[in-house]
Amino acid sequence: MGAADAWLRRPRTPVRIVTDATPIRDAATVILLRRQAGGVSVLMGMRGAGAVFMPSKYVFPGGAVDPADAGAPLAAPVAEPHRGRLLQQPRPDCAPAPDAIAAAALRELAEETGQLIGRPGRSDWPGFAEAGLCPDASALVYLFRAITPPGRPRRFDAHFFVADAARLATDPDDFGRACDELSHLHWVPLQEARALDLPFITEVVLAELAELVADLPLGAALPVPDTVPFFDNRTPTPRFSQIA
Repeated sequence: MGAADAWLRRPRTPVRIVTDATPIRDAATVILLRRQAGGVSVLMGMRGAGAVFMPSKYVFPGGAVDPADAGAPLAAPVAEPHRGRLLQQPRPDCAPAPDAIAAAALRELAEETGQLIGRPGRSDWPGFAEAGLCPDASALVYLFRAITPPGRPRRFDAHFFVADAARLATDPDDFGRACDELSHLHWVPLQEARALDLPFITEVVLAELAELVADLPLGAALPVPDTVPFFDNRTPTPRFSQIA
């Protein structure tokens, strides 16, 4: 049983079924994983109290896919099998664009934390342009997918990626170039992260991540998950599946 399956089987308050016409937007999130001799940590920040979506919650950097992300140059595209998995189970209203989703993940990471994953090259994006870098989507490992349930002020088809902090082209402790969307940016020990005030889905993703990197030797490449858990809430009847 995977971590996501175990979380689904926890006793929970029954959810009222809601019919919702709110548009569902693609979104992308990056979980930066830092592995050191002292342990494993993840980069997290807190959303503002006045935010419409998930106020005052600790989250990973991420956000909605913008139309311009589809045309963003990448030093390398998102790799297989992640590309193929991103293409599975498309929504009726939107064909998935793997490179646009990956580009959004790297852009949001740069905007919200000032951290860059890229290779030497040209880009018009702030941060990347000044550093002479082009975003590198090959560093992303597709870990999780979840569609926001009905009845929320905003709904997203959220794609969660994990990336090794060793792939950063920037100082992992320097957040001076970050925008003000996330406060309290810091590296949180993985075993302590679930004690923060988190959205439910973030708790589930952290459990899945902990299972993925358990006993992973220091310096080893991030493994490819056997499957990608998918919480599918695009209809009033929730569905859970695994994308192979």
